[in-house]
Formats: sequence, C-alpha cells, structure tokens
Amino acid sequence: MKKSILAVFFGIITISVMAQKNLIPGTDGNKYVPYDQRTGNESVVYFTRNLSAEGLIKAYEQVAENLSGHIGVKLHTGEPQGPNIIPSAWVKALLQKDLPQATIIETNTYYEGDRYTSEQHRETLKVNGWTFCPVDILDEQGTATLPVIGGKWFKKMSVGSHLTNYDAMLALTHFKGHTQGGFGGSNKNIGIGCADGRIGKAWIHTTPNQDNQWDIANEEFMERMTESTKATIDYFGKQVAYVNVMRNMSVSCDCEGIAAQPVVTPDVGILSSTDILAIDQACVDLIYAMTADEHKDMVERIESRHGLRQLSYMKELGMGNNRYVLIDLDNGGKRITAAEAVKGLKPFVKK
Repeated sequence: MKKSILAVFFGIITISVMAQKNLIPGTDGNKYVPYDQRTGNESVVYFTRNLSAEGLIKAYEQVAENLSGHIGVKLHTGEPQGPNIIPSAWVKALLQKDLPQATIIETNTYYEGDRYTSEQHRETLKVNGWTFCPVDILDEQGTATLPVIGGKWFKKMSVGSHLTNYDAMLALTHFKGHTQGGFGGSNKNIGIGCADGRIGKAWIHTTPNQDNQWDIANEEFMERMTESTKATIDYFGKQVAYVNVMRNMSVSCDCEGIAAQPVVTPDVGILSSTDILAIDQACVDLIYAMTADEHKDMVERIESRHGLRQLSYMKELGMGNNRYVLIDLDNGGKRITAAEAVKGLKPFVKK
C-alpha cells in the first residue's frame, strides 16, 4: 500500500487503538509447551485422516449442532491459481449436503494485488472456482466495529460491515505456515480474515506514522490478531464452529499464491471442534509430534515468528482450552494421542 493511502487511515488508527506506548507484548512465542505441562479443562477435537470431500463432511458434521440461521462460511479463497487452498470441489460438496443456504464470506486484502478491491477480488473468485454459491465480500460496502472484551491492544475491531448480517459462522481453514504469524489456523483465518482490508487489517499490522505496513511482528502481532478474532467469535457466541484442513501445508500463507514455498510437510488430515484454541493447539501438536525430518521446516517457521504466542494468548483471554480429547473418527471414535494421529505419515507428493 502506498504511503499516501496509509496516511488516510493513521488518524483512525490513533483514535481506535489503545495507548500503545505503555503496552508490553507477552513473551515465549518461540517456546513450545508439551501437553503434560498444560493445565485446565479438556475440549473435544475430532480427527480424520480422510482428506477428501467425504472427510470434510464427516469432520464438519461432528460440530454442526449449534449452527443455525444465516450461516457464513469463513474461507480463505486464495490468490489466483493458488496451489494449496482447500479444493473448491470439497467445499461445494459440503455446502450442497449440509449447508445449502450458506454463504462463503471473505474480506479484501490490505496489500495491493488481485484481491485488493472488490472488483479484483470477484475476478479472482471466478479464477479459483468459487462460483457454486454466493460469496459475500464483507467489506464491499464499508465497515462495522465490534467490541474487544478484555483486550490489551484494542477496545474495538473494525470488520467488514456485512459480518453482522450473519447468525452463525463456520471457520473453514486451511492450516499451514505463515510468513508473519508462523502458522495460520482458525485464529488467523478469523482475526485477519474478518478484519476489513483498509482499517482493521491496518490496526493489526501497522504502527502509525512509518513506512513499513508490516512492522508489527512477533508476540505483539499474535496478540493483536488474536484480539481481532475474539471480537468476532464473541459476537457469534456459541454459533461458531471450526474445521482445520491439514493438507498442502507450505510454510507460506495462501496469500502468496503461486509464489508460496514448496510443500515439504506431510499431509495429515482434517480436524473439527467448537473450541478455537483446542483445534489450533491440536494442529500445532500434530506438527510437533511428527519426526524431525517431517516437521523441521514448519517448526522453524512457527518458532522463528514466535507464532506460539497465538495459543498462549488465546488461553489468557479465555477463548478456549489448550488441552483436549482427540477423537479418531476413522477408528470408532476412540481417544488417541497426537503421536498416534501422525504415525506412519507418507512424504508429501504434489498432486
């Protein structure tokens, strides 16, 4: 984004963000906490190795009970020809079977590119095959603000104005690495993906009155993104569910499209939960439970960006549990460990 355009938003940023000079980010976003060192209650996370439309449907149906009314499916629809996004055919099958009245919801990007304006974004949606159901660009007609209860960096978050037209939300997330966040799970999909492209994303990414729009990083970035997520999931209350697809996991975000780093991490499966912290924590645990050769690139990306602060901050904000019961949908619903879930993974093969 050009400096002149950024300047338009800095006055808004200064008003809406709390007095940052006195705020100190948390620490240890580069330190993984093993399961036996965590405390608190356990949530339920469902798991299937079936990476297909059928597997996606099975995972979703475990957590669908509370979703009703006008449902928005928050999905990263990707840059043009993005090789790693969730296949549109899988999503089409899910919506046709279980969510025939649902709408895919997205927002425009903070960076200039093929999803920067709504017009550009709609052309990209066509390229990537998102034409089988309505797609609502939430910030196409402006913004709304939602309160951030208990936030450190924000008292409110700017989101696409259409978000408030929905009664419930399914966060359908491609779990992968991320250049800024270390990893992108449900937290990133919502925290960045529901913040509007001009104001909300600027609040999260940029310190006012300087040239680098990506200057906020490490623990502070994780906390800002997480507070944005909290605003949205607090708005929906119990009417929100999460599905994470661990497939084609580049260390790069889907925002990088065809420029994403090659995938070297094995495919794992699909997880679902009604607890955002539990599902993102479980995905991270599955990565760490892999062999050193299997997970070295992903772990380096997560730790070098201090991405684990996403998890600890979600717990501090009371957004869920970092302990969970992992239910194996492929074997009669028995409880398994992360190590058992990733045993015998096959090396990634580009399809």
